[in-house]
Amino acid sequence: MIEYTIPTKLLSGGNSNAKTDKNELETYILYLAPHKQNSKKINLCPKASKGCAKACLFSAGRGRFSNVIKARVNKTEYYINNKKLFIGQLAIELLIIADKATKQGKKIAVRLNGTSDVDFIYLLKKYGNLDVLNDKRFTNVIFYDYTAILGKVKKYIGTNYHLTLSRKENNEKDVNEALNLGANVSIVFKDGFPDNYKGYKVKDADKSDLVMINNKNVVLALSAKGKAKNDKSGFVIDSNLI
Repeated sequence: MIEYTIPTKLLSGGNSNAKTDKNELETYILYLAPHKQNSKKINLCPKASKGCAKACLFSAGRGRFSNVIKARVNKTEYYINNKKLFIGQLAIELLIIADKATKQGKKIAVRLNGTSDVDFIYLLKKYGNLDVLNDKRFTNVIFYDYTAILGKVKKYIGTNYHLTLSRKENNEKDVNEALNLGANVSIVFKDGFPDNYKGYKVKDADKSDLVMINNKNVVLALSAKGKAKNDKSGFVIDSNLI
């Protein structure tokens, strides 16, 4: 086990991410080390494909700085080694955010999986005794995430947890099912975005993280960044070939 310290805060402000910084709503986001980048090799992105793992933006933007990576790894070690305490702290931070939203009479957005794919909504209920989707204290808090797990999309569709299924090179069947259910699907493109994909309207999700909240049953287009620009797995779709 790698030694860890309990961080003062688990949630970062939206200005910690170039895209969430564009959000018109105040936003908080939780960053962990993705995939199996932890001492116990627990996969925090269980549906990550080879293309997705290779193109992961974990070390992009501010994540390229060693102190940021160290902080995210530390939080991950805290999570995998003391899950109950971690979730308890997360619950307290969320209650503070909910109280702030209520007092200021405004909406606040929360993304619990900035670089992971964990069902924190379930864990908060199980270990933190906090049902954020039905607790009236969270009326002004909006939860959203990208996920590669179709089961999560099905579980939370129609709730205050806005999930967008991430398209990968190996989950086209899940993509079709998610779109048929009325959910959003995100796709990484290179060389621009098409107007439509499989008959569904395409929206530019690089403009803001909240495009997924403001739109339903659309394709959220993301531009290839970093290593994804050289993807050969099929994770990235070439707009010129559509």
